[in-house]
Amino acid sequence: MNILFVCTGNTCRSPMAEALFKSAASRKKLDVSVKSAGLFAPENGKASLYAVEALFEKNIALNHSSAPLSKEKIEWADLVLTMTEQHKFLARQEYPDDQEKIYTLIEYVMGGNGDIADPFGGSLSAYQKTRDELEHLLKELAEKLSETMQ
Repeated sequence: MNILFVCTGNTCRSPMAEALFKSAASRKKLDVSVKSAGLFAPENGKASLYAVEALFEKNIALNHSSAPLSKEKIEWADLVLTMTEQHKFLARQEYPDDQEKIYTLIEYVMGGNGDIADPFGGSLSAYQKTRDELEHLLKELAEKLSETMQ
């Protein structure tokens, strides 16, 4: 299964989600490939230093270059998980033929509505809070997928 995480600039939330989910999926021995992209991301931008630091605290390396969302990435993905309702709306608008595989992370995992707060420009503690929220959701996602992929 190919999973694509999407945020705005692909420097904070979606790269953190990609790295955290790779770790969670590895622990569950899931057969998944994971990438991330941003709706307004530059090509080859650097991950936020605080995103790198927040993951380092969990012994997860973040070697990341940003990438814009593209038709190729959408077609590669079996599941596209956005960080906000607005990201989902924009992605579905841009790629109407692929709407059925685009969800917010919270919607797909928990069945509800809600956004992952953007820590961009904030303090390390803001990144840690986002990391912790993502980590919880991504453990749930790994559990959900391990049940359906068996």
